[in-house]
Amino acid sequence: MQILRPYRPQLLSVLRIATGLLILQHGSGKYLNFPVGPMNNASPLTAGGAAGLIELAGGILITLGLFTRLAAFILSGTMAVAYFYAHAPRGFYPILNQGELAVLYCFVFLYLAAAGAGPWSLDGALRHETD
Repeated sequence: MQILRPYRPQLLSVLRIATGLLILQHGSGKYLNFPVGPMNNASPLTAGGAAGLIELAGGILITLGLFTRLAAFILSGTMAVAYFYAHAPRGFYPILNQGELAVLYCFVFLYLAAAGAGPWSLDGALRHETD
């Protein structure tokens, strides 16, 4: 779609910010009890609790666009582990094992690790980069 082509850098930033805010909810729910949900009061000694720490810190970094490539790479791996640890044992198809969100996050974070933060980011402001 040619009409959106000039906005690719800005849309990369929008994708990063939206994804960062969404993953941040997972970590804040586990450690800040907001929003209230089934994973509140997670222990960092459990797999879900350890993932929550990564989601909380990574969500903040991704949203701000700070150390984006590293944070996204770590989050991508975390989501892959979450899928194979928590979802894949329940069945082959992600739609049936409730793993499609973990798979989608994994590949979006992998893309952000490769593409960078975009122009609306602290990475871009600090390094004067727009990729």
